[in-house]
Amino acid sequence: MKIAVTGKGGVGKTTVSSVLARLYSQQGQRVLAIDADPDANLASAIGFPESEILKIQPLGSLSSLIEERTGARPGAPGGFFKINPSVDDVADRFGIQFENIRLLSLGKPKPGGSGCYCPESVFLKTLVTHLLLKKDEILILDMEAGIEHLGRGTAKAVNAFLIVVEPGLRSLQTARDIRQLASDLGISEVFLVANKVRHLQDRELIQSHLSDFEIIGFLPFAWDLIEADTKGESPFPGCREVIVEIEKIKKSLDTKLAAKS
Repeated sequence: MKIAVTGKGGVGKTTVSSVLARLYSQQGQRVLAIDADPDANLASAIGFPESEILKIQPLGSLSSLIEERTGARPGAPGGFFKINPSVDDVADRFGIQFENIRLLSLGKPKPGGSGCYCPESVFLKTLVTHLLLKKDEILILDMEAGIEHLGRGTAKAVNAFLIVVEPGLRSLQTARDIRQLASDLGISEVFLVANKVRHLQDRELIQSHLSDFEIIGFLPFAWDLIEADTKGESPFPGCREVIVEIEKIKKSLDTKLAAKS
């Protein structure tokens, strides 16, 4: 199973990604978690020990590795580089391990916007393509609102595309923008996760503005989750109310995708 989680900054996509990773891991599944968000805090949200977090090497910043694999140094003017660099060993060499979860951090994008056709972007996109198409673990991709790491040919390998929203019109509009990007890439299994829902009015706001989305779950506004985030701690296993709801989302995903296989 390959799951991509995305949404406007701050809506809680890392919470959803981290709890899903822990739930699959507890089932004995091997999980590959990819942190493609510039904030890069998926490891702490999952609960990796600090000793492992200190080992993280954001792949987009490894200039020597990118030059070795593409034949061009990032930032160097002009020149040619390989558009299909070797990436088979990257997950094993640069991933950090906790329980059944291996994590990779892609790192921050280049300043001035994403989508550049440069050695580092080619390297990262080739890596994500390899992991989506070749790896047999549960793969959870924690993304920012843009989906530049996915290409038209590989996006269809994503079994479920989760868009996390919160009660707010900017977040809801971002969800529509993301779904259009996903549609352009041929991703059909798009689901909505509503987070930070405080009361019936929040639920109705989301349902009324995104009535044409399939909402797969509602997560409550939870102070214990905010406290865990403030301390840089994992929501797992302490934030039980939120975890129970994400367990329901996981079961629903498992059922829906099993029916299609």
